[in-house]
Amino acid sequence: MSRFYEIRIMFCLQGMILLTMAVTVKSLRPTCANGVCNKASSLQIAFFYMSLYTIAIGAGGTKPNISTFGADQFDNYSLKEKKQKVSFFNWWMFSSFLGALFATLGLVYIQENLGWGLGYGIPTLGLLVSLMVFYIGTPFYRHKVIKSENLAKDLVRVPIAAFKNRKLHCPNDVLELHELDSHYYKSTGTHQVHHTPIFRFLDKAAIKTCSGESPCTVTKVEVAKRVLGLTFIWLVTLIPSTLWAQVNTLFVKQGTTLDRKLGSHFQIPAASLGSFVTLSMLLSVPMYDQYFVPFMRKKTGNPRGITILQRLGIGFVIQIVAIAVASAVEVKRMRVIKEFHIASPKQVVPMSIFWLLPQYSLLGIGDVFNAIGLLEFFYDQSPEEMQSLGTTFFTSGIGLGNFLNSFLVTMVDKITTKGGGKSWIGDNLNDSRLDYYYGFLVVISVVNMGLFLWTASKYVYKSDEIKDFSGGCVEMEAKALDTSPLTIQL
Repeated sequence: MSRFYEIRIMFCLQGMILLTMAVTVKSLRPTCANGVCNKASSLQIAFFYMSLYTIAIGAGGTKPNISTFGADQFDNYSLKEKKQKVSFFNWWMFSSFLGALFATLGLVYIQENLGWGLGYGIPTLGLLVSLMVFYIGTPFYRHKVIKSENLAKDLVRVPIAAFKNRKLHCPNDVLELHELDSHYYKSTGTHQVHHTPIFRFLDKAAIKTCSGESPCTVTKVEVAKRVLGLTFIWLVTLIPSTLWAQVNTLFVKQGTTLDRKLGSHFQIPAASLGSFVTLSMLLSVPMYDQYFVPFMRKKTGNPRGITILQRLGIGFVIQIVAIAVASAVEVKRMRVIKEFHIASPKQVVPMSIFWLLPQYSLLGIGDVFNAIGLLEFFYDQSPEEMQSLGTTFFTSGIGLGNFLNSFLVTMVDKITTKGGGKSWIGDNLNDSRLDYYYGFLVVISVVNMGLFLWTASKYVYKSDEIKDFSGGCVEMEAKALDTSPLTIQL
């Protein structure tokens, strides 16, 4: 993984160098005179997009793998390191948000006041330094060797084999299913996964038949079950990802209509309020890690304080409250609009932009439970040889959430304007009903929360967790799994 990460960060560095050149080299940027810029040439546009796509290729490889590689540095069979690993994702996300805060406040100021070349040059230099640090640290990192082959092929083969054997009776005795000897797994250094009573229809892929075709092993079937279980959880996290997308879209649009003056001369950019999401998150992470977790650990005996799915549930509830607060603020804004007879989209509503602070802050607090919890959950619960897939679940959920947000906005706008009606999300927000749209988001979020609670109640955690953190011996969880979770039997 380290070699793959090295290649991808090189792509990021190359892309940032190209992007810095695009805003500094005269022949690569449009010429401007008296504040008016000429249209960019085809070559300039192509060079600009090439630099962006180079960065995207690099980020597509580093983002799903960097957190996984960091978590792999902790030994699951060491009492001390296992305990430290519980806090890793909290502080990894903390550092990421700290960098985002510097970018939104510091780099944006540098770009607008000191020059775009310097604004892009600083993160380029930072990437170069990080690559050098990575090279220096490479001999000291732990490198997990993946000994299983054709993992993706096995994921496809299991459901196909189960479908072919759909008419066969699945034996009640697990020992009748195909599995290799445990000595094979020990000799090859691979992980044997024991049978679980979930998704029983997939067990048919391991039925021994007389066709001559080698059936799937129980281990391969269990890996497929694990990925399928993660997929169910992933599906019910898409709506929360959609809610988070409001920060950079409708929340900003709300802010542009309000009074943004701070003093007699300074006006707050509407998008700058997004930094309060980061600030509230940065303040909440130390409190969560240093106070909440130890307190709950004493109450529950769980090394994490609460289970990962409980953490996600709390985060989702906070998100719903944040959108409900946004709806209430919008109702207040509509009353002010009605009181002062405001109709033009350019008229400023005499209401301070700081009314939006609670919804931004709540989303930041929710991220401590939601965003970090999602990253930890998908990494922790992924099959041993496929933990990069877990962080891919996390990043893809965020991306699809943004897509769903755009889709919802477009569909709601079309439906509400049908037949000459007033759009809930029109270009003129002073003559729209954004409060209705926020209410709609609350309703679908509550419904999704119900689905999440049902799915979470059926979910079976991996059975290789270290349960005792108090000292002495390390107890490995090896109890029989509940027979009810996520069971789809044939």
